[in-house]
Amino acid sequence: MALVLSDFGLTRDDPRISRTAELFLREWMNEDREENIFSDEVCIVGNTARFMTRFGYYDDRRTRRLFARLIEDQKEDGGWHCRESSTGTLDCWEALAAFAAVPKQSRTKEMKNAIERGAEFYLERSLFREGGTKYRPWFRLHYPVHYYYDILVGLDVITSLGYGEDKRLGPALELLGRKKCSGRWNLERVHPDPPSYAWGVHNRRHKTNTFALEPVGQPSKWITLTAMRVLKRTSGAH
Repeated sequence: MALVLSDFGLTRDDPRISRTAELFLREWMNEDREENIFSDEVCIVGNTARFMTRFGYYDDRRTRRLFARLIEDQKEDGGWHCRESSTGTLDCWEALAAFAAVPKQSRTKEMKNAIERGAEFYLERSLFREGGTKYRPWFRLHYPVHYYYDILVGLDVITSLGYGEDKRLGPALELLGRKKCSGRWNLERVHPDPPSYAWGVHNRRHKTNTFALEPVGQPSKWITLTAMRVLKRTSGAH
């Protein structure tokens, strides 16, 4: 929920947001506790860095420590991975999204370098080309996205970092354009969105709770807003 609230522009100026942030700082970002978020998976670290920055806590040393962890964990190929791996994956987009939340004037030299390498990792792969088979959830539009990836997530992050004119965005933009219907885009699925029968069996055995702000299969205000924002940033890329 904190991620959604940060997407909608709420900050620590709202006392409910400041209470939420202080809870995270006290319970999950407490450097004196043996168990804290600093040693968690990259996807969780990135998501927390993103919403804490948007809430207005970027200058807190604990939030800055999250960014140091993201820089440290970047792979040689420029990507990130939530699992033990020597290479990155498009699925681990949260680190790059966290850097995108930091105002340009506040980005360190190390952050700028990580952004450049990370953006190149995504652009080299056209935002969706990884492995030998098509991973279907990447081609369906979702919200909230939690820690899941799809082509609109990739387009939003990359264009928000200033790469909207890169021609390598063309294939992803073409896919996004084909999904437009009567000037709007639908909410196509709600996470968790199983990619295969095996995942369907897993979800039946382990109860999962979905969270949707809008009806599935209907025009989505948030997805449409995000898509239009992407298209505004990419006028010369397609």
